Amino acid sequence: MKTIVQAQQIILEHTKKLTPETTPLTESLGRILSEDIFSNRNPPPYDISAMDGYAVRIEDVKEPTKENPTVLKIIDDIVAGAEPKIAVSAGTASRIMTGAPMPAGADTVIRVEDTDCNNENVKIFAQYKKGANVRYLAENLRTGDRVLEAGTDIRPGELGILSMVKKADVPVYRRPRIAILSTGDELEALEDPFDDRKIPDANSYTVMAELKAIGVDVTLLGIARDSEEELKAKLKEGLGYDALIVSGGVSVGHHDFVRPTLKSLGIEMRFWRVALRPGHPFAFGTGNDGLLVFALPGNPVSSMVCCQQFIVPSVRKMQGTDKLFRTTITATLIEDIKDRLGRIHFMRSHLEKTTDGFSVRLTGSQGSGILMSMVEASCMIIMPAECDKLQAGSKVTVQLLGGSCFQEAPGFK
Repeated sequence: MKTIVQAQQIILEHTKKLTPETTPLTESLGRILSEDIFSNRNPPPYDISAMDGYAVRIEDVKEPTKENPTVLKIIDDIVAGAEPKIAVSAGTASRIMTGAPMPAGADTVIRVEDTDCNNENVKIFAQYKKGANVRYLAENLRTGDRVLEAGTDIRPGELGILSMVKKADVPVYRRPRIAILSTGDELEALEDPFDDRKIPDANSYTVMAELKAIGVDVTLLGIARDSEEELKAKLKEGLGYDALIVSGGVSVGHHDFVRPTLKSLGIEMRFWRVALRPGHPFAFGTGNDGLLVFALPGNPVSSMVCCQQFIVPSVRKMQGTDKLFRTTITATLIEDIKDRLGRIHFMRSHLEKTTDGFSVRLTGSQGSGILMSMVEASCMIIMPAECDKLQAGSKVTVQLLGGSCFQEAPGFK
């Protein structure tokens, strides 16, 4: 039986980055850059105003108040995209709009809310520091600077930078193609008639959602019933993908055919069983052309936890990033927890912000079949394998769920 870290290492040793390609900027959100990106311009291209107001020389604004304002003569009206016509000199100011270029002589912008004006003069009521409300040449980007590194997730901010340097075609890694198959006579497919003796197939959809959330193309292969012939036929459909995920039938029951059937199809099983809870019977194998095969337990929470700890890091590596693991932070436990020794335990929990950090509590029962415990969770407490109890008030490591925050190391041992 492998530790969770050993299992992760084996999987990542057999995971390769996929080939680079280009995609339109508008389709690049959620992808990962395959090349460094350099700036080809100096935005802003000149000093500009960050506010609607008046461009002045700070030396002309001598401690004004509402009762004793500074009065300056208005000499110009500058809108965004226009060129200033007149330099600001002693005793003068230019009316200026947000994004408009600063006129010669001016070094500060007084926002319009701190002024009163007529057609000829402006009264200034507030004191400012030199340079206030001015955005300087190239303060955002500078020509030749590397602005984004290969391996970076493209989020809305990164997409904005790509548009700023006019990357219409963005270099990214190819999206992984992944097939998902559930197994078991007891399962009811989404399209099947309602049968209260059956168990709805949630695993296909939770795993699909985990992968779609990180930008993966997913194909659902449906449900394979508990016969070797049907399972083999369904598994063959998944052999042409970058990865095949099989849920259920991976344990030691009389009808658990997944591992032997995978072996019969030429899949080399690298390990089976990991010292974690929930998700102990997880298995991993490899096939031809770099195919990765992940065999998940049938219980829905076990399936999700194994996907988060093993499949997501592998897929993130395929996509081209080094930030593979969900972010971990430290929080204060607000209740006592008892557990069994021997396996690291990912406990569904709820995180709350406090005045001095974060507090965390369990979402309730931790049974591996209670999917609602994941619905109510914002994180998972990581209970060490050598620990059988944690006291309220102690500091614990928690792994965040959801979002796009990843780090390079697992954050636990």
